[in-house]
Amino acid sequence: MKIVVVGAGAMGLRYGVLFQEVGNDVQFVDTWVPNVEAIHRNHGVEVTRDGENPHLVDVAVCYPEEYHGEPDLVIVFVKDMHTVEVMERCKHFLRENTYVLTNQNGYGGAEMIAQFVDRKKIIAGTAMVATVMKGPGKVDFVGKRGAGHVHIVKVEGEPDPFIYKVADEMEKALMHPTVCTDYMGTVWTKLVFNSVVNTLCTLMNIRMGEFAAYKNAEEMSRKLIYEAYDAFDAEGINMEVGRDELVKQIMYVSEVSNPLHYPSMHQDMTTNRPTEVDYINGAIVRLAEKHGLKAPYHSMLVDLVHLKEASRKYEEPVKQV
Repeated sequence: MKIVVVGAGAMGLRYGVLFQEVGNDVQFVDTWVPNVEAIHRNHGVEVTRDGENPHLVDVAVCYPEEYHGEPDLVIVFVKDMHTVEVMERCKHFLRENTYVLTNQNGYGGAEMIAQFVDRKKIIAGTAMVATVMKGPGKVDFVGKRGAGHVHIVKVEGEPDPFIYKVADEMEKALMHPTVCTDYMGTVWTKLVFNSVVNTLCTLMNIRMGEFAAYKNAEEMSRKLIYEAYDAFDAEGINMEVGRDELVKQIMYVSEVSNPLHYPSMHQDMTTNRPTEVDYINGAIVRLAEKHGLKAPYHSMLVDLVHLKEASRKYEEPVKQV
């Protein structure tokens, strides 16, 4: 399969490298100049797993305007707020038969991609995989090979042969994919997960395991999840799992699967980048308000994250090397 990964950041590199390892033709496209230049300079990207065994992986990367191929699949891993801007720079290689896969963190990425691609050609989903960008041209895959799983779903229409072809390649790469049939339920389930762990770990500057160790972590998770599910019930969204089951999943993943992991929002906060809180907790607030409901817990978290973002100007920025 001919694949273009748009966004050679943490998750983009993980997906692209894994697909490349099982024989796919992978090209990376990125707009982050220091990253592109570092990969060019080093003739590849430095990959570690759980911080160990650094090794160079040969990858091809260029800026969007420099790529003129005809990919079968475009994988989008850019921050939600940059989706339209980056897709505009990539639209020249989005052909009539090109599929686009997005496993972005928040809600709205697929809707923005639909400005450029037929909705029936968009595959959304979720990735329960932890990856950290250590700096330009350096990425750390968290967890043992084969850890985590991926859910993929057509944004519109029933699963077709192509989504199963993508799933087959994911299975070869030990990504453990599940092909789902309910777009809204799939995407919102992961978003609620992120609205708890990403946001609270970011605000408290802690790892997931440190969050799980707090005596009231489960009750905090339950309050946020129940508030979000009230909005989903009003919208008529059928979630993948029930409220209490998602509480259990959050505690298990935080305590057992990825206890040493700092979520992606935390990585953005510590490197002075904008966070995606408006597309995560903020999306829940907007959905609640659409139905005349309030979401005070999530609304407060949005404000607290933005306050923390604003306070960074009083701190010395963290330099990536």
